[in-house]
Amino acid sequence: MARLLEENRDEFSQLAAEQAALRRVATLVAHSAPAEKVFTAVAEEVGRLMGADVTHLIRREPDATATVLAGWSTRGDHMPVETRLALGGDSTWTAVARTQRVARRDSYEGAAGPIAAGLRQLGIRSSVTAPIFVARQLWGAIAVSSRDEPVPPGTEPRLENFAELVGTAVANAEARTQLLASRARIVAAGDQARRRIERDLHDGMQQRLVSLGLDLRVAQTMLPPELSEPRAQLDRIADELDMAIEELREISRGIHPPILSEGGLAPALRTLARRSALPVKLNVEAPARLPEPVEVAAYYVVSEAITNAVKHAHASVVHVHVEQRNGVLALAVRDNGVGGADPQKGSGLIGLRDRIEALGGTIAVDSPTGQGTSIAAELPVPSL
Repeated sequence: MARLLEENRDEFSQLAAEQAALRRVATLVAHSAPAEKVFTAVAEEVGRLMGADVTHLIRREPDATATVLAGWSTRGDHMPVETRLALGGDSTWTAVARTQRVARRDSYEGAAGPIAAGLRQLGIRSSVTAPIFVARQLWGAIAVSSRDEPVPPGTEPRLENFAELVGTAVANAEARTQLLASRARIVAAGDQARRRIERDLHDGMQQRLVSLGLDLRVAQTMLPPELSEPRAQLDRIADELDMAIEELREISRGIHPPILSEGGLAPALRTLARRSALPVKLNVEAPARLPEPVEVAAYYVVSEAITNAVKHAHASVVHVHVEQRNGVLALAVRDNGVGGADPQKGSGLIGLRDRIEALGGTIAVDSPTGQGTSIAAELPVPSL
């Protein structure tokens, strides 16, 4: 009886540890962590849970190779991420790719193939590898290895159970990655269309209107002085044409500000501040040029915040601070208006959230009634 109770306690403790590990992975997925972070967490959780010396998470590629997506080791050494190895030989990785079933090998001594050779270089003696399925297709595998003794008996079913749940986590992480990539492509396509429309307006209609205005001014000079009424009428037409040209310029800048493409974020924000109907205190601490999607997103965050402050907040000043730190562009915009803004209402803030999140960033709006509105956004800055 005592032995049975002890076995039950051990089984319960093991189950509790597995559930805790899965919860930690699931939390990362639920918080929309990048796929790379999820993969790294999976490798470490499995390694610690199974008492392994080394763990690898691998993805099967269509060309009969395998890519290491994550690794963990008690000594900090494992195959580097993105290592690409040809499947073949005597490794458990190859066996899983061939049979789509869990595989064990208790010794790599004399084993053939590049994967076996790489594992020997790490001092690995024994491995158990379980397949990971996504959408019922073999996606990859999770491998636990030991250096001194064979991997303990009974590891196979435990690893299989964990691999099944890892498949769900991988599917969710990859789905989110694909969704973000899709959203980013949609945003980029929209921005390209806006730039094209802006160029067409500037180089086409706007130039024709400017040329027409010049012709009209020349026609005015050709009228005799005694024809005062026609001259006055031409003056009015010329003034209206100038106003139409200026309105077209404003529309063009609203579609996509040319200065953003030409000079970068800082000059574009300074121009935006100068044109604002409210005083804008601007501080920009960022490189001269940033990746274009980041510049465009940052510009529209500031532009929307200033527009809302002018139209709705009854503010007297807007403070804008832009700073790049640790690979992130941080934006902070606040006004001293009436507050009470609801970020769930109005297409402007909702559109900004979609744009920011499509780039892997975050945005938050704080607008207590009577205390002004603050918008804080962070955008990851990939290397140019």
